[in-house]
Amino acid sequence: MSESNPRLTTLWPAAALRVTAGDLELRWMDDALLARVAEVAGRGVHAPEVMPFYRPWTTGTPEEVARAVLTFQWAQRAHVSPARLVLELGVLWRGEPVGIQGASGGQWGIKREVETGSWLGAEFHGRGIGTRMRIMYLALMFDHLDANYVTSAAFQDNPSSNAVSRKAGYEPDGLLHDVRADKPAMLNRWRMSRERWAQVRDHDLGLLGGDLVVEGAQPVKAQLASVQADAHGLPD
Repeated sequence: MSESNPRLTTLWPAAALRVTAGDLELRWMDDALLARVAEVAGRGVHAPEVMPFYRPWTTGTPEEVARAVLTFQWAQRAHVSPARLVLELGVLWRGEPVGIQGASGGQWGIKREVETGSWLGAEFHGRGIGTRMRIMYLALMFDHLDANYVTSAAFQDNPSSNAVSRKAGYEPDGLLHDVRADKPAMLNRWRMSRERWAQVRDHDLGLLGGDLVVEGAQPVKAQLASVQADAHGLPD
């Protein structure tokens, strides 16, 4: 994998973000890594008879699915500010791309709250990677970027995502009646507060299979704080 570009990371600190624990790594995606991650999605993310996402971006040919990943991720990169914080990190297992773990939230400078979203290539399901990458991301947000809340949501017929939230110690946060593929569907809402993270942190970190190492977070935190006044009055 390519190393961070020093010129880029000076101007855009998020490009140096890297979180590792054992054989799992979360990393900001340059175009080379993003293309490889997109190819993973093109090989399949879930069984064809289910749809765990609001938008059916996983339908189509392998090229169409991979292209959907590229266009979505390119559109998200600029949103690292108090007005809107979006951090989409590539997931690598034993050095190979396997999926994406990210989160987003409006008015970060005021609320310090994000909602996570993720996917894993179907070939990597059932290995405990989903739980570990979520916990690594929680540690990044709470311990290094001073989040107040991290939320998650999953359709009721998505048992694996709901199980990850339970295992990581999220608290139930109600139900949401939403629309998926032009049909009504119910979502389970989950919430992790800073206080709850303090209670479950040691247990969660013990599930990672290695010491947690976070690199590049402090400059991102400084970037967010340096323009905090811009967060006020801006639309989500």
